[in-house]
Amino acid sequence: MENFDELRDLAADVVAAYDVVLGIFPSGEGMGLHVVKGSSLLDRLATLQSNALYSRTAIAVHSREQAVELQALVA
Repeated sequence: MENFDELRDLAADVVAAYDVVLGIFPSGEGMGLHVVKGSSLLDRLATLQSNALYSRTAIAVHSREQAVELQALVA
């Protein structure tokens, strides 16, 4: 098993490699989503109604609070 520092570095690499990163977590509705990185890009694309290509991924977290903490760490 990798140690915590190695896992943290791996997560940082994943976040850095993508334009948009979603935190996914269990919620009352089944699955919740929180934009960890790229919300301004998504806002611009929605405003322009663009089909522009962008890279995206998701990271599983335990709660929305963890996703928000991750967002603050990568800001």
